[in-house]
Amino acid sequence: MAAAAAAEEKLRGKLSSMCMTVVVILVGLPLWWKTTETYRASLPSSQISELDFLLLDMTVPVEVVFARGTLTAELQKKLLPQTQFSQKQNLLDGKTGFKYRYEKTYRSVTGLEQDAIMSRNVEGAFVTLSQVYESSAGSVMIYVMPADSQLLPEGVTVYIGKYRASFLRSPVTGSHSVEDVLQDIDDGVEEILQTMSFTDEMMLAALSSRVPSGTFGTDSFTASMTAFKSSLGYEITFSLLNPDPKSHEVCWNIEDAVNNYVQPFLDKLAFVANFSVDSQILYYAVLGVTPRFDRTSSSFSLTEDSLPHVINPVEAKLGSNVASSYPVLNFLLYVPEYSHSPLYIHDSSGSLVESNAFHSSRWGGIMIYNVDHQQSNETLLPVSVQVDMVRVMEVFLTQLRLLMGIQKVQPPPETLIQSPGNMVVTDWETDRLLWVRTVENIAMATNTLTSLAQLMDEIGNIVIHDNIASEEGATATALPEKTETGKATTHHHVNLLQELHQECRGWLNHSVGMVAAEKWTGDPSTGP
Repeated sequence: MAAAAAAEEKLRGKLSSMCMTVVVILVGLPLWWKTTETYRASLPSSQISELDFLLLDMTVPVEVVFARGTLTAELQKKLLPQTQFSQKQNLLDGKTGFKYRYEKTYRSVTGLEQDAIMSRNVEGAFVTLSQVYESSAGSVMIYVMPADSQLLPEGVTVYIGKYRASFLRSPVTGSHSVEDVLQDIDDGVEEILQTMSFTDEMMLAALSSRVPSGTFGTDSFTASMTAFKSSLGYEITFSLLNPDPKSHEVCWNIEDAVNNYVQPFLDKLAFVANFSVDSQILYYAVLGVTPRFDRTSSSFSLTEDSLPHVINPVEAKLGSNVASSYPVLNFLLYVPEYSHSPLYIHDSSGSLVESNAFHSSRWGGIMIYNVDHQQSNETLLPVSVQVDMVRVMEVFLTQLRLLMGIQKVQPPPETLIQSPGNMVVTDWETDRLLWVRTVENIAMATNTLTSLAQLMDEIGNIVIHDNIASEEGATATALPEKTETGKATTHHHVNLLQELHQECRGWLNHSVGMVAAEKWTGDPSTGP
């Protein structure tokens, strides 16, 4: 009996062990696997992989308008109106490139336009023409004038206005054949478009984030390296540095200066980003570089080589916007201490820098403002100093234009460019910036999304929650929609004109991809 009971107990133990093993294998192991696995929501891999191939297709509308007296009646009847297309393509590598076409419409001048052209003043003609026609952002208007036109100054072949119109002195003579007329006109048109619209170099720089560094020469990217990268916002800080308040009592009317000079400029660039402006006065803040004394001129000098050493010591004293998530543009007005006055900046050749200022790429600018001590007496210190804000703002606005990516244009021979005047920046300059910013953001968004998707595939223990996957899916879908996809994996047509019509905010639509991609990168849930 005892032996039978022992055998039965032994069998019961084996059965219990087998049951527990089965439960562990069938229930426990799957439960453990499910509760310990890294959650990874499904990503739209196919859509994101399509963004790895980017061929932008851009169209620039161009109207070439012939004024009365430019063409003979016979030529005008045979040539006008008509539309022609000219196209160029540039491939950076096997995955990135761009092509663009000029959609050139040739027509005769209207009565209202002819009345404006008959103006005795070229600037007044541009103003009237801007009121006569409604130009769309990104478009270019070229008025071909008779060769003997008195509207253009003598010796000037091209006059580019501050809106979106320009005048071209006609090269057409009585001996021109029908075939030669447009060919000779197009030579001047092409030259104008290289000034008023984007260039190949500008597009190459905008797409540089998708191409390995060193692919292109540095000359093409000098201007783009000076300017700040695209951002949803920028903070601009104007600082007055008075290192010697015992000698100088400095007063600057920065509020009125910002309202009168800076704000109109920022209003024109409202399509780029949101801007905030503040100011401060810092006492006993020195540059951190000891200037050299020049006995011949009884002045102090800073050489171009020493200027980079000024930035870090000064930046440490600014102490503002430390927690800002947006890039900060710093503009410093430095009043030298009495013992180092006057202080001048010399370039690499030893010549005086006329503005007595310099700028640092993607940082800001510094201007040295000297006090005239000839009329002062050492016993009457501190000297009261009223800053000439017009002179200061001229320098800071020039630097601000460069830092925001508005490149200085060198006009070709026999070409004049109208000053923007109170507009601060011309309409065609804002158009050029808009082209660059839009392409730059498309490139950055597509590049970031494909890189992050590749990273997620390579690192298997990174969590991907549903909200992150949803955002990336929406972004991967939105980018081709915003760029009006042609062929699914190779062509993206940038319908910039539609976005330019919408209050010049087209590039902000493309930045959706950049924002979501950055959010994915910084989301704490993506950690292992």
